[in-house]
Amino acid sequence: MFEDIKPHLAELRKRLGISVLTVFVMFAIAFIFHNAILEWITQPLNDALTVVAKISKKAAEGMITTHQVGGAFFVALKVSFFAGLLASLPIILYQIWLFVAPGLYDNEKKMVMPFVFGGSTMFLIGVLFAYYIVTPFGFQFLITFGSFLYTPLINIEDYVGFFTKIMFGFGLAFELPVFAYFLALLGLVTDRTLIDFFKYAIIIIFLVAALLTPPDILTQLLMAAPLVMLYGASILIVRMVNPAAPEEEEEDEDENDRPDERTRSKKQLLDDVENP
Repeated sequence: MFEDIKPHLAELRKRLGISVLTVFVMFAIAFIFHNAILEWITQPLNDALTVVAKISKKAAEGMITTHQVGGAFFVALKVSFFAGLLASLPIILYQIWLFVAPGLYDNEKKMVMPFVFGGSTMFLIGVLFAYYIVTPFGFQFLITFGSFLYTPLINIEDYVGFFTKIMFGFGLAFELPVFAYFLALLGLVTDRTLIDFFKYAIIIIFLVAALLTPPDILTQLLMAAPLVMLYGASILIVRMVNPAAPEEEEEDEDENDRPDERTRSKKQLLDDVENP
């Protein structure tokens, strides 16, 4: 048994090795520009602190601080890894495709470019949606709350971890139509499957939104609402790729089968009468 899976393990190790090497190279490049990347990451927080300062009119404005001796260095490593991972995403998706491609048909193997391009594009759209729509509202709400009593001193280490969690959460969430498309292409799901699962999907979506966003209802709704719309878009995509058989056709088939069964029953009854 081990001999059978040994080639697959070797292939998996190869694909993982290439992916890790790509992330390391992109990380090294991103580290050179870590100041610009960090400035981009902290921009929503700085905007929120500016709004809070205007609203509260306090003498002491909110600040971004660090509580560690090497805090600035470790933050630079984190933001560089975050940027390197984003830049490596097309290569990582391509390696995933190469790993699963041997088990696909020739017509399915031609979908490599849509998979890589579509997956990378949707992940980027999710990140941009989180950056330009979710974080401005979420950070402003969280920091403004209680700002009349307290001066916000934001720890940069906590903020970077918090920020990357939101970005990756939205990036992965926006991959839903891509995964639905390829599952339908492989014949694993139909539009009827997704429609029947919708009531459970709503619960899962809100649970995921609660886990990947701050503990406030506004940010959770800002994540859950797009996910519900993406699920609806996934149903339409799957309907075009692998639609379920119409119910009318299934009913007609059942009706066509029933006369045959009645005919067989009559023949069997006649045989029983003739040959007691």
